[in-house]
Amino acid sequence: MSNPHVLVVDDEADIRDLIQDILSDENFGVTVAANADEARQARANRKFDLILLDIWMPDTDGITLLREWSDGGDLTCPVVIISGHGTVDTAVEATRLGAFDFVEKPLSIAKLLRTVEGALASAGRQARAAHKLLPSLLAPVGRSQLMQGLRERIQQFARHDGSVLMSGEPGTGRGAFARYMHALSRRAHEPLTSLTAASITDDNIEKQFLGSKSGEEAVAGVFERAAGGTLVIDELADLSAAAQKVLFGILEDGSFTRVGGTGRIKVDVRIVATVGADYESKIDSGELRRDLVAHLSELSIRIPPLREYAEDVPELLTYYVDKLVDSEGLKFRRFSVAAQNRLRNYPWPDNVRELKNLVRRLLLSGRGEDISLEEVEAEISATAAVDEPLVKQDLLALPLREAREQFERAYLQQQLVLCDGKVGQLAKRVGMERTHLYRKLRALGVDFKSVT
Repeated sequence: MSNPHVLVVDDEADIRDLIQDILSDENFGVTVAANADEARQARANRKFDLILLDIWMPDTDGITLLREWSDGGDLTCPVVIISGHGTVDTAVEATRLGAFDFVEKPLSIAKLLRTVEGALASAGRQARAAHKLLPSLLAPVGRSQLMQGLRERIQQFARHDGSVLMSGEPGTGRGAFARYMHALSRRAHEPLTSLTAASITDDNIEKQFLGSKSGEEAVAGVFERAAGGTLVIDELADLSAAAQKVLFGILEDGSFTRVGGTGRIKVDVRIVATVGADYESKIDSGELRRDLVAHLSELSIRIPPLREYAEDVPELLTYYVDKLVDSEGLKFRRFSVAAQNRLRNYPWPDNVRELKNLVRRLLLSGRGEDISLEEVEAEISATAAVDEPLVKQDLLALPLREAREQFERAYLQQQLVLCDGKVGQLAKRVGMERTHLYRKLRALGVDFKSVT
């Protein structure tokens, strides 16, 4: 039996040559094509066992070419998509059209070979294997040690079926992480249902959770709609006390009855509940039921703020440029090195959501192909809100003197709180002579008498 023959379609000569060398060393036959026309001609000349197809090509993009082959009934071998970054929409479309899997640039030789071997082994079973594409494209972006560890932990959690409490600041992408976990789980082929806690009012609690039945007419509640799959409850602390009571009762019983119904319906969902980073203080204040949180935190995971993995900011900028150009048809622009460095040192108080919105605004301005440092400075806030914690304040936007004063003020205010307003303790804590400290506090406008 002859060795498998692979068609590599990519407009980058370096990528074509690299893949050709790798696969040739593994005794595969390889044909390369630089664009859609060459790919069509190659397929007219011979039959291939596998196609490696780049998405971003100048004449006809890879998805369009894949659709052409699929619609024409001419897709007779597995197709693996290659791209710098994919999007969920691209993943869904490629899966529908019959793509087997997805590999990212820059290419990992080990991943490429595993994918090629898996695709060849799957010939004739593509429909069943195509779902593998989605987790790859939903995977959180970032190569930092923090993000690698977070992905690994989510992958571990995905193999289990316990409820997950996902904590983090607004805008950190908790919902995206929940979707990634669902896509990797045994429930991946079942519904992924989201419930915004703020949408539950005291008037609709039971119907929203339990559903209703009147005569022969039944309306499914959220637990029925999510049956077999995953239910994401967004911002758990936004549920009222009454709603938390109903939810806890459902989870404790493991079953429920529709409003107006009689039969018991078994709960068969995995719950991922998102909460703010300060959720423990809400438990202490009584805003969140401790027993409900305990029930939902069989597994728990903290989604870090963007400022904790700032080294991934350049990759995130590139990712969202590609995504927004693809999904919204915006003009392609690239961030200059100076602009990237500035944004690596920006505190991102609203996290990844703020980064995405910033990229969108800069693409919409469309002033030129390169995004300059000056454009970035014009877009980001010059100063943080007064009540923002120090870690979220953009000190780099200020002149040195103002930045130093702002830092000292925030630092001493927080230290004073930790010392219960006692200046004597503060002096020891910060290593300053007491008289000098009094003068410093007055100069900075810190009212130490108001701290109790």
